Amino acid sequence: MKPTPVSTSTIISSVMQMRLLVLAILTLAFLLVAPLTAFAQQASLAPLAEEISPSVVNITTSTTVSRRTGPQGIVPEGSPFEDFFRDRNNGPEGSPRRSSALGSGFVISEDGYVVTNNHVIDGADEILVEFFDGTELSAEVVGTDPNTDIALLKVEADEPLPFVSFGDSDSARVGDWVIAMGNPLGQGFSVSAGIVSARNRELSGRYDDYIQTDAAINRGNSGGPLFNMNGEVIGVNTAILSPTGGSIGLGFSMASNVVTRVVDQLREFGETRRGWLGVQIQDVTEDMAEAMGLASTDGAAVNGVLEGPASEAGIEIGDVIVSFDGRTVESTRDLVRQVGNTPVGEAVRVVVRRGDESMTLLVTLGRREDAEEATPAVAQGPEEDAPTTSEMLGLTLRVLTDELREELGTGGDAQGLAVTEVDEASEAFEKGLRAGDVITEAGQQKVNSIADLQTRVEEAKEAGRKSLLLLVRRAGDPRFVALSLAE
Repeated sequence: MKPTPVSTSTIISSVMQMRLLVLAILTLAFLLVAPLTAFAQQASLAPLAEEISPSVVNITTSTTVSRRTGPQGIVPEGSPFEDFFRDRNNGPEGSPRRSSALGSGFVISEDGYVVTNNHVIDGADEILVEFFDGTELSAEVVGTDPNTDIALLKVEADEPLPFVSFGDSDSARVGDWVIAMGNPLGQGFSVSAGIVSARNRELSGRYDDYIQTDAAINRGNSGGPLFNMNGEVIGVNTAILSPTGGSIGLGFSMASNVVTRVVDQLREFGETRRGWLGVQIQDVTEDMAEAMGLASTDGAAVNGVLEGPASEAGIEIGDVIVSFDGRTVESTRDLVRQVGNTPVGEAVRVVVRRGDESMTLLVTLGRREDAEEATPAVAQGPEEDAPTTSEMLGLTLRVLTDELREELGTGGDAQGLAVTEVDEASEAFEKGLRAGDVITEAGQQKVNSIADLQTRVEEAKEAGRKSLLLLVRRAGDPRFVALSLAE
């Protein structure tokens, strides 16, 4: 019996039907499995909380202070218990009393190192650490860093303590789930959850690198950990923004990659040791970039050089630092963090843009903590024989004299042009120049006379530039200002 022939179209049709059937089965499986997987991952954070909670601690501090009317450090302002404590605090005004404050922290090693915020323990006479199981131990301060609001404590325990590890905060993405743990409002151990709302936030400090989260953070959460879903600490809960004093979903945790460097130094030295370059800097604006002939606003403009590493290496006022130790410098904040994170005494290559040239200088970093009292080392030129006054760029200018130096409080050998009046309708006034300012450079060259400034203006025009860069000092503080040149 001969087999029945099968046409090519029939074979193709059967194959297509099989593929459609397989696709339908896979689609159905995905529709069933995906929600179950998501549910399994997000239904409960209890297993993770149970795993990491033994490492989270409550911190109570005691301080002797002069008695003041009202509850201090016991309950938050606006609490329904505020009147109760005010009535009980009835000692004589000015007499000493014990004040208590509450915060949070977490253990980072089995031998008892604990991380918290500096403001939690600042000024405390006694520090008590309470663990999740109720155990209480006295703590000693190993070191603090007010710049990042981090403190490292040490407790002595009879047995190894449960601890957690730091994670990589740079790998945290906006939208990732996070858990905050701590002691909000003194209510005891508490867990809140949310997401990473933003990264690289800056509040007020030069080394700020905050993770913003909507996980509930309140008073008492300070110093507690912010965990990722792997149970790693990616931040230390530090601050909130709120018109009410309570959480409105704007919480900030200092990024772990900042904290770990601080903790390592506190653990080794009992203090921080940050690199120091020895320059005063400002961001490059678009008009500054045009005036300086730069292709972009990347970099940090040097408006002051201090006695130290930078001056010894040859960095000058007017240089724009575009690279530090092989890494691009995008802004002043970027440079400050890079320098601060570099070991003291390390020799690094710094690339600067000076005029139309790029230069690579080798700088051996000093220590910032040792250089807080440094003063600008600004070379000065000779004084003009006779004072001269002129009006230009919306400014009334006068060469510095002894009388003007005394009036403005500048150094006895200071050189430059004093601003005596500013036209309120001018760009100079709009950009913040005021009477009393002193112009020491124009076009990245020193100006000791009106003729010097006029020469700088003409040179800028001949070079086809639309603005002139001025170095302006007010009460000794320098900044660059770029003013447009009239046609």
